[in-house]
Amino acid sequence: MDDRTELFTDDRSELFTIGQLAQRTGLTVRTIRFWSDQGLLPPTGRSGGGYRLYDAAAVARLDLLRTLRDLGIGLDDARRILDRQSGVAEVARAHVRALDAEIRTLRLRRAVLRSVARGGTTTEELRLVHDLARLSARERQQIIDDFVAEVFAGIDPDAPGAGLAGAMRALPADLPDEPTDAEVSAWVELAELVADPGFRQRAREMAMAGTAGDAAPAPMPDVTPARDALAAGIRPDSPEAREVVDRIVGPAMSAGERAALADRMATFTDRRVERYWALVGVLNQRPPFPPMVPAVEWLIEALRVPSPAH
Repeated sequence: MDDRTELFTDDRSELFTIGQLAQRTGLTVRTIRFWSDQGLLPPTGRSGGGYRLYDAAAVARLDLLRTLRDLGIGLDDARRILDRQSGVAEVARAHVRALDAEIRTLRLRRAVLRSVARGGTTTEELRLVHDLARLSARERQQIIDDFVAEVFAGIDPDAPGAGLAGAMRALPADLPDEPTDAEVSAWVELAELVADPGFRQRAREMAMAGTAGDAAPAPMPDVTPARDALAAGIRPDSPEAREVVDRIVGPAMSAGERAALADRMATFTDRRVERYWALVGVLNQRPPFPPMVPAVEWLIEALRVPSPAH
């Protein structure tokens, strides 16, 4: 009996070469050899010719290793499981979380491609939405947090109007598993908006003015008549507009008071800021609100029209 035969039958325990393991498991010789070289499948011994040999315990280890790899578990995690440094359940939970994140990303990418397939998306928007789809929920939130931090930098959190910072940060923990085209588009537009230096400066100006005691915004008058006048095509400098303004602020308000009110309203009126709130509303799945800024702009212009000479 030669050395190799003796080794195969020693202690009544059958030993297998890498080639035999490959035939038994369906794995390639190259894969098994690589795992063995990495220390994931230590050989039980060697034949007289130097061939690596593996016993039944090694075969069981190889079966578990193949299962772990089929589940997408990396070599380092697989090694910890095989060496009993980590429990299978612990590693499985971590991989469930990773797979959940990957599934959300894939669903978001599908929604992005579906939106692109319908047309109307520029190359730059496609690049941006692809980048957003690759970000985690925390990284997407960080985009908004950085914007709000810059806008409210140095402002006392207890100052009037500073509470808006929290509301401006209020985004959902993540996009839904099946985001709508509107939600994908809202994220793209919001990311573009907060990256615009001009918008960031304007939001900063409004935040600073809103926390100043003497410049804090007065209660906004009811602009419903102004909205109706705008919809009816009434010009802000027309006699009809003056009648509308009188209904809103009262005929007794002087021209100087009207101009001062117009200036205060203009300080806190910006279509892009209103759009920011609209986009945040889409992402938080809130009902849409009718735009107010166009009516406010109409009223501001009408308040500044000089009184007719008597």
